[in-house]
Amino acid sequence: MVQIKKPGLFITFEGGEGAGKSTQCRMLAEALLNDGYPCLLTREPGGSVGAEEIRNLLVTGQAARWDTLTEILLFSAARRDHLVKTIWPAIADGKAVICDRFADSTMAYQGYGYGDKPEVRKKIKALYEMIAGDFRPDLTIILDIDPKEGLRRSCMRSGNTEQRFEGMDFSFHQNLRQAFLALAAAEPDRYIVIDGRENPADIHQKIMTVVRGRL
Repeated sequence: MVQIKKPGLFITFEGGEGAGKSTQCRMLAEALLNDGYPCLLTREPGGSVGAEEIRNLLVTGQAARWDTLTEILLFSAARRDHLVKTIWPAIADGKAVICDRFADSTMAYQGYGYGDKPEVRKKIKALYEMIAGDFRPDLTIILDIDPKEGLRRSCMRSGNTEQRFEGMDFSFHQNLRQAFLALAAAEPDRYIVIDGRENPADIHQKIMTVVRGRL
């Protein structure tokens, strides 16, 4: 069983494509640094040299490039390297780690996106326990948005070549939204859900209110 001391804080952002996660991650990191609180901004898949190499395999190419189990294994391998090389050292150093996606995305995308598959979710949970033990985020912020709007935003990004998941069937993205909302409803102490349609500045202020209460 993996154990990690947690003097820092681990904050994750989740949601469907185009929900505004990356923007809010950056805004939160800048605000905390301005407040004098040490923090690290990272992402998944990625966040370490090895995990960034795996990222390229996952987010580019055709939608049907991998089957579900292969995706889960690739995400899990990237996550383990990310934890060992980046997240755990930063938390042990007393930093607030802000992560653009984490394990909830694997559960939502691979556990629900392709359909309601309890046997797949069981494998996802088992792999997570293997690589991370009882380590969990202290706070998870879900930016909720209608998939049509989110995909419209995502496809408008200039120079975006990481659109493998945007190419999935629309039902996949509908399933994602419901999965994230179900995860939040099951564990309200860890999650907060914010309407991703709101003005980015207003969303940021809501996030800052919650985060400052946790620091």
